[in-house]
Amino acid sequence: MKMGLDRKKIVIAASRKTDEMSKLVEKQNGIPFVRSLQGTVFLADQQVKSDLQKIVNEQYDWVILTTGIGTNALLDLADELHIKDQFLEIIKQANVASRGYKTFAALKKIGINPDVKDDDGTVKGLIKSLEGNDFTGKRVIVQLHGENAPALITYLEEAGAEVFKLLPYQHIDPDLETVERFCQELFQTKVDAVCFTAAIQVRSLFKYAKEKGYEKKVVDAFRKNVLAVAVGKVTEEALHDEGIERVVAPELERMGAMIIEMTKYFEKEAAK
Repeated sequence: MKMGLDRKKIVIAASRKTDEMSKLVEKQNGIPFVRSLQGTVFLADQQVKSDLQKIVNEQYDWVILTTGIGTNALLDLADELHIKDQFLEIIKQANVASRGYKTFAALKKIGINPDVKDDDGTVKGLIKSLEGNDFTGKRVIVQLHGENAPALITYLEEAGAEVFKLLPYQHIDPDLETVERFCQELFQTKVDAVCFTAAIQVRSLFKYAKEKGYEKKVVDAFRKNVLAVAVGKVTEEALHDEGIERVVAPELERMGAMIIEMTKYFEKEAAK
């Protein structure tokens, strides 16, 4: 059996902790390349402050929160505007849905137990948990992080809801030359695996691929030659949503566990 990654070329799609991940890949006898697909996420405070001032003067039937950091950002911005109490009252009077354990923890800190929460930390899990509720004519606030969650928004709108989106953090696309270089390396079979550490990396890649007409080529590359590796369920879900079926992901959602799971996969393949 060949041990470790056997000099396989591993792309790291992250923008943070890339040195740490590169060392983990090298330790497993792999060759790491950093091709950041993440871009920049920034606090869109002015836009959100305006949205919050509008919200506290209205009534909503549901508040759906999808990230802990986004939930905390909304509370901090409301506090800056001296309308935190009013915003909390909006949340408390509405039905509340929560995705992910960090969001649940953020709500617990302010004494709110959500009426609905997902089972697995994914948007699909949240949608499944929301099924059975009547959204016809309901006014729904949805807090997102960096990007829209099209499946969740589509589900709510098709169910008859009036959706108000709050994006405390917004996303700027990654360096396009880097994404193009990555795509060409993918197509030319210069890559053995790609490690995705956030769903936004997947979305950014496919946004670019669709604009350039590369979408089918990207999916085919992952289907035939390149292994997609996800740090956890949310990132794995994003890959599946884009048509990538073969995805390796660890049970423990950590970078080190992701590298070990990828190594095990390649060792098993080499032993066949």
